Amino acid sequence: MSHNCFKNSFLLFALGASALSVQAQELASKSKPGKPTTYQLKPTPQTVAWGFYDASAKPVLRIKSGDAVDVQTLITSSPTRLEGAGVAPNQVEQSLRDIYKDVTNKGPGGHILTGPIYIEGAEPGDVLEVRIKKVKLGIPYAYNGFGPTSGFIPEDFGYAKMKIIPLDEKHMVAHFAPGIDIPLHPFFGSMGVAPPPAAGRINSAPPGIHAGNLDNKELVAGTTLYIPVHVPGALFEVGDGHAGQGNGEVDITALETSLQGTLEFIVRKDMHLTWPRAETPTAYITMGMDEDFTKASKIAVREMVDFLVEEKGLSRDDAYMLSSVAADLEATQVVDGTRGAHMMIRKSIFGKK
Repeated sequence: MSHNCFKNSFLLFALGASALSVQAQELASKSKPGKPTTYQLKPTPQTVAWGFYDASAKPVLRIKSGDAVDVQTLITSSPTRLEGAGVAPNQVEQSLRDIYKDVTNKGPGGHILTGPIYIEGAEPGDVLEVRIKKVKLGIPYAYNGFGPTSGFIPEDFGYAKMKIIPLDEKHMVAHFAPGIDIPLHPFFGSMGVAPPPAAGRINSAPPGIHAGNLDNKELVAGTTLYIPVHVPGALFEVGDGHAGQGNGEVDITALETSLQGTLEFIVRKDMHLTWPRAETPTAYITMGMDEDFTKASKIAVREMVDFLVEEKGLSRDDAYMLSSVAADLEATQVVDGTRGAHMMIRKSIFGKK
């Protein structure tokens, strides 16, 4: 694994931070004093974390609680692989070429994550509320692929294959094959914060208490993700754009693509979580992760019981019963090393007392 020398890395970071600082100042000057600011963050060799979440990573942007970021993320593949699968060279984003050419500080994972973003005031024990305001397609295609050692049933598919799938933004469908159109529901597969410092630099692929590569298809525009904070500033990263996905993500990839989105960040001092949770306009979601899917599912169920006790005032017995009769336990993904499960319960069942 190659690395930049210290001097070159420091120079690149300084240049990137300086450019971002100027951009942030320009945007802030357009905002009214005391009002939240919306920043812009694009993927460049200086503004991405390739394949890792790390408590010691240097932030590329600093914001305040209540601020928003217009962020862009890149497809999780190389220019060479995309072109080999049939993408025209002029359809490969220049930013992806630049990052593959210039970034040598890489972690063990394959995701190109935009960030980290430092949210002022976030401290260990807090919760970072991430409001997903907008998500839109960044390019007119996606890919899906599998390999001989990945996916849920590699013993049945002992070879590699990659398929380029056109995306029709006007009609919001993916043209998978003649007569097969898939509705698009774009979301960021990976949204996470730095893990506890003792964990060191961790692989971007397995999700965990830091959230990360959740691959939860419910986290579309209009939803909110709640993530436990483990380090000052949280150090939020985002990427792994999906135009759509099935629960399970069984061959290890979704409709992999580049995305643009607007995320709003709120530091919650009044919340304390062990595992990430989420909320859609119509449902509450609890989550569990473990290498054993059964254990992951039990975590999600126990989190739902805790949520119903703490937030809805139920007894533990009633919470367990309600989880059984009204909540849905789903396989989020079964292919990221650490399996993910989530449980959803509809808000409409909770009427006014």
